[in-house]
Amino acid sequence: MYEAKTQPLLARAAFARRLALHAALALALVVLSLGAGMAGYMLTERMSALDAFVNAAMLLGGMGPVSPLATPAGKLFAGFYALYAGLVFIVSAALILTPVLHRLLHRFHVTGKS
Repeated sequence: MYEAKTQPLLARAAFARRLALHAALALALVVLSLGAGMAGYMLTERMSALDAFVNAAMLLGGMGPVSPLATPAGKLFAGFYALYAGLVFIVSAALILTPVLHRLLHRFHVTGKS
């Protein structure tokens, strides 16, 4: 997927496409995670779609739930979803930064500049 050490630096247009692909994958992960969170809140806490969206989005954004949780199943879901949301943040950041860091390191190797 990435160029080897012996290959030249990727052209800017191809790099922009690679970066866009990685950003699209990160966005898809966030959207799917938001949908799963909404479904979980709707099933375990009987929240409306809007309330489930707010709670899931706040957890994915690192803020925490908005509505108080009433059921044991909802509290368990929220706990596991919060742990999952932390991993989604790390994976999304890695997906977006990987092409940039690879290009930087590849550039230093190809040109010998530091």
